[in-house]
Amino acid sequence: MVQNMPFKGFFTEYGEANLYEIQEVVGKGSYGVVAAAVDTHTGEKVAIKKINDIFEHVSEATRILREIKLLRLLRHPDIVEIKHIMLPPCRREFKDIYIVFELMETDLHHVIKTNDDLTPGHHQFFLYQLLRALKYIHSAHVFHRDLKPKNILANADCKLKICDFGLARASFGDAPSAVFWTDYVATRWYRAPELCGSFFSRYTPAIDIWSIGCIFAEMLTGEPLFPGKNVVDQLDLITDLLGTPSPEAISRIPNEKARRYLSSMRKKEPIPLSQKFPNIDPLALRLLERLIAFDPKDRPSAEEALADPYFYGLANVEDEPSTQAISKIEFEFERRTLTKDDVRELIYREILEYHPQMLQEYLHGVDQIHFMYPSGVHQFKQQFICLEGRHSKVDRTPLLRRYASLPRERVCSPMDEDLDQSTKSKNQTLLAIRHPCLPSPKKSRDIKGSGVTNSSTKARQGGCTIASYNARCLPRSASISASMCIGIEGAYYCEV
Repeated sequence: MVQNMPFKGFFTEYGEANLYEIQEVVGKGSYGVVAAAVDTHTGEKVAIKKINDIFEHVSEATRILREIKLLRLLRHPDIVEIKHIMLPPCRREFKDIYIVFELMETDLHHVIKTNDDLTPGHHQFFLYQLLRALKYIHSAHVFHRDLKPKNILANADCKLKICDFGLARASFGDAPSAVFWTDYVATRWYRAPELCGSFFSRYTPAIDIWSIGCIFAEMLTGEPLFPGKNVVDQLDLITDLLGTPSPEAISRIPNEKARRYLSSMRKKEPIPLSQKFPNIDPLALRLLERLIAFDPKDRPSAEEALADPYFYGLANVEDEPSTQAISKIEFEFERRTLTKDDVRELIYREILEYHPQMLQEYLHGVDQIHFMYPSGVHQFKQQFICLEGRHSKVDRTPLLRRYASLPRERVCSPMDEDLDQSTKSKNQTLLAIRHPCLPSPKKSRDIKGSGVTNSSTKARQGGCTIASYNARCLPRSASISASMCIGIEGAYYCEV
C-alpha cells in the first residue's frame, strides 16, 4: 500500500504528499477524477480534482488556465475558492494537475428541485448572496457568462458560492476580440435575449444580471422561467412574457437581421408578473421585473439591485465589497496564439502561486529543470490509482455532477437542456441520495403586511449572520456524504 512507502515523508518540503488524506473517489469522467480528502493539518474536508491530459487540446488547456487564474484573483466569500494546486513533478513535461478546492455539499439546482417549501426568506437571502458576488465580479471587470443553478454551489447552512468560470472573460475597455464577444455563451435557458439573437457586437454586465433574474424566478416557482427548445423558441418564450420590444429598443440594435426579425414578430403585450406568479411577494416581483428587462440598458447593475427595497432589513453595504479591475497583464495570453508548451508554462506559473518559495526562485530565474523539488504528485497518483480501482469494482457508473469548480471539458451545447429532460429519470435512478431539506428561516419581512419588520433583523436572516457568513439556516442531514457533495457526471461539465 502507498501508506507503507518508506519515503512517504520525503516528498517536498511543503509536505504535500502527507498534507491530504484521500478518502474515496466520488466522481469520474472524461476530464479525470475527483476524490474526497481531509487536510491532515487542519482537519478540513476538501475535494481534490485530478484533471487528466490537460494539454491534449490547447483550447481546453487555455480554458483551464483562464479559470484557475480567475479563481485566484477573485477572492470573495460568495465565490468558490481554490485552496491549493499540487506541484507537478516536472515543469516542462507534466500532463495532469491536482487541484484542491473547498468542499460544498450540493448545488442550487438540486436545492430547488428537492425542496418544494423554500420560503420568501430563503429566496431573499439566496438572491442577496448572488448579487453580492456579482457586484464583486463585475467590479473586477469580469463577466461570468454562464450563470445557472448548477453553477451555484450550496451548503445546508444556506451558503451559496458561484463557480464554473471556464467561460468567463475579463474586459479591458479596448477593442473586443472575436472570441471574447462571441454570443455562444451561457446555457440557453439563462441566456440574455441580446445573446440569443446576436443583437449586439459588444455586451455589458447586464448579460449576467439577466441570468440572475432567471435563476431568481426559478427559486420563486421551482421551474425554469424560459425553458426554450432552441434559440427561436427561447426568444418566443421571452417575448410571450415580456411582450415584443418597443420600436425604440429595436432601433438601438445594430444587427440588421435581428432588427428585421423582432420588427416582423407579431405584437405581444407583456403579461404582468403578478398575474403569472400569484402569491409571490410583490417586492420580489418588482425586482425580478427589473432583472429581466428585455433592453439591457434597463436592467440594474448588481450594486443597484442590492439597494432595491426587496432587501430592506437585510442588505448591508459594508458586506458588499468591490475590488479593483483585473490587470490587462494577467490576461495578455488572450491576445496571442499559444502553443501547447506556452500554455503549460503559463499553467505552471499559476501553480507556483500556491508555492511561494518556488515562485520566488522562478521569478529570479532559477532554472528548475536540472534540480526540482521532489514532487508529491507521484504518491498522489498511486493513491488515485488504488482508489479508482476499488471504486470501479463497486460501481462503474459515473456519478452525476453535483459540484464542480474548475474548467469544463467542452464548450456548452445548445442541446444540453434537451438532454437534461431526456435523461432526468435515468439520473434520478442513479442518484438515490437524499438532499438536505431546507426548513423555513425566520422572515425578515412580513410580506402580507407593510413589508417591513423591526430593523433589528438587518444583519440576520433566519439565524443566518450575514456579516460573518456563519449562516445556520439548515440543519445538516445525516445522509450527507462526500459522494453526495461532489459527484461528477461522466462527461466533465456537460450541461446536464
